[in-house]
Formats: sequence, C-alpha cells, structure tokens
Amino acid sequence: MSSEAMIHSSEKPSKRGLRLTGIVTGTVLIAIVVIGLVTRATQANSLKTWTQQQAVPTVTVIMPAPGKSGPVLDLPGQLEAYTRAPIYAQVSGYLKEWKTDIGTPVKSGELLGEISTPELDQQLEQARADLASAKANADLAGVTAKRWQAMLSSDSVAQQDVDQRTADYAAKVAQMKAAQANVDRLQAAKAFARIVAPFDGVVTARDTDVGALINAGGGTGPQLFVVSDIHKLRVYVQVPQRYGPSIRPGSDAALVVPEYPGRTFHAKVVATSNAVNATSGTTLVQLQVDNANGTLMPGAFAHVRFDLPVDDTALRVPASSLIFDNAGLRVATLGEGDKVAFKKVSILYDYGKTVEIGSGLSAGDRVIDSPPDGIKDGDAVKIATEDATAKSHEKA
Repeated sequence: MSSEAMIHSSEKPSKRGLRLTGIVTGTVLIAIVVIGLVTRATQANSLKTWTQQQAVPTVTVIMPAPGKSGPVLDLPGQLEAYTRAPIYAQVSGYLKEWKTDIGTPVKSGELLGEISTPELDQQLEQARADLASAKANADLAGVTAKRWQAMLSSDSVAQQDVDQRTADYAAKVAQMKAAQANVDRLQAAKAFARIVAPFDGVVTARDTDVGALINAGGGTGPQLFVVSDIHKLRVYVQVPQRYGPSIRPGSDAALVVPEYPGRTFHAKVVATSNAVNATSGTTLVQLQVDNANGTLMPGAFAHVRFDLPVDDTALRVPASSLIFDNAGLRVATLGEGDKVAFKKVSILYDYGKTVEIGSGLSAGDRVIDSPPDGIKDGDAVKIATEDATAKSHEKA
C-alpha cells in the first residue's frame, strides 16, 4: 500500500472521534448548566423560606403564677422606754444633794435627791403652833360646855346660854381639825422634799445640781430626773394605710438598728391605733421588743421589717416582661393563633426581678418574656419552648 492510502485511512477515524468528543462535551456542558440552574433555584427557594422564617420572631412564653412568699415592708421606727417618768419637784427650795446620776439602775422608792425647804419648814412649825392653840381652845370650850350643861339641870342658867357654850365648843373643835389638816398637808408636802424613783428602772436624765433653786413645777417647771423602765421597749411605726389590715396585734417583725449591723431583734405587734392620720395617710402601730440585757436604747432609730402574707390571688411575672411606652404600662401576651395581644396592667408590688400584677392579667394568659422590639398587636411569633409553666415557677 502506498503512503497516500495510509494517510487517508488515518484521517477518517480522527474526524469521527472529534465529532463524538464534541457531542459528549456539549452534553456535559448542558448537564452542568441544567444542574446549576436547578441548584440555584433550589438555593433561592431555601433562602426565601429561611428569610421568611427569620422574619417571624421567636419568643419565650411564661405563665403568670402566685408568688411563693409575700412582700417585705421596711419602715422606720422609734424606740421608746416601756415606761418613762420625768420627775418634777412638788415643793420649792434648794437641791440639798442628789444620790443617782445618769445610767444608774434604781429600785422603786429609792432616793434620787433631796430638796432643802426652809420656807416650808417654817410654815410647818407655824401650823403646828396653830394646832396646839386650837387644841387648847377646844379643850377649854369643852370643859365650859360641860359645866353649863350641869348647871342647866338645877335651873341656874338659861337654855340659851347653854346652847351658846355648846356651839362655841363645836366651833373650837372644827378649828382644831382645820389646824390638824393644815399640819398634815404641810407634812405631806415636806415628804416630797425626798425625790424617789416611782418604779424600777434606770436614770436616763439628771437636769439639776446641788444648790440649784427648785420651783414646784407639777409638769411646768424643769424636770429634775427622768427614770425609764427599759427591760422592754416600745417601738412606734407609721404604717401606710394600704398595709394596715395586714399588720394586726400578734404579728411578728424584725428590728434592725444601725449600731448593731447584721444583728436582728424580734419584735411583736401589741396594738394599733385603728385610725388613719389624715395628713400622712398612715396608721400608728405599737410593737414591743425584749431588752432584758439593756442592749437597745430608748429614743433610738430602727428599721422595722414586716413579712406580709402571700396574696394567693395576685399574679407575678418577670420584670423583663413589662413594656412601658406612650401607651402606658403593658405586657405582650399570645392570643389565638400565637399572635401578639397587648394588655394594660398595673403593678401591685415590685420585688425587683419580679412584679406583682394588680390588674390586667389572668392566670391563663401566656405572657411574652423580654418581648422583641417593634412587635405589634396581631404579629405572628414562634414559641421558643413549650415548657412555659415550669419557666414561670422558676422565675417567680
């Protein structure tokens, strides 16, 4: 075979191969394009679905529930001695001496001080002299009356004269009794020159000194001593009208004073005024606290904490669920079809992390915790968890 024939035979298969290769290549390219278009369409559809899903906010839902503990009412209080007696002078004179100073424990009847009463002493001496004179006159009038009575039986004297002597005797006896009463009065006044403690307690004030001029005061003059019974203390607290019915005699309270940080004293309510002060809107409550060791001081300031009872009808929600804007105080709830429904509420008590709702919610409402910004009435949302009840108890 010649060389030309060999070249011709080799060119034929090469053209057929190229044609086949072109067909295969075209098919692959078409397949790639089709696959790319399908993939892109699928991705676009997935992106659209994802975008739509992301447009619906996911929220956490809680259920309102009663609290496990009641509110704590912290109020300022004033400590007072169980019994406090300012001692005033009942006679005038000069203070002769004082026996007890501030902080001294005293017993009932113990001498606190003594007043020198020279003027009263002179009055007493004169009254005793007047009594002696009146007694002598009465004795003489009595003897005279008896004599005239004896002479009347022998008709030696007239009845009129006897009656006069008898009346004179009666008058002299009355004068003697008046003189005796005056002596007793001055002796009683003299007894007040000794200033004594009216009951067991502690001297909490001494406002006099030796040689001081003392004027009988009866509450208007300066007090000489103050004796206080501090084995128990009274605590007075002004309680807001709203909480008055919750604090009744027998209720317990915790007492804290600045001088003993971290220490708590137990107090008990013993009385309430059962009236509201029209100016302050509060009612006065009296408590008692034991102070047998004298730790607490009368007149001191104290914090009084009351643990109020739990209101089973009041519902609590997290403070983070509240929305406060131009529309007022609201919470976002889920209505039918898991769509947002706003409700106006009022706060009964603020516990910090949780609040007690006074009105606007019912126990069956599903409340959105930390509602997303921009949600409106009727917006559809997704619920992040179905265990809403457990979450509500955990937060409350």
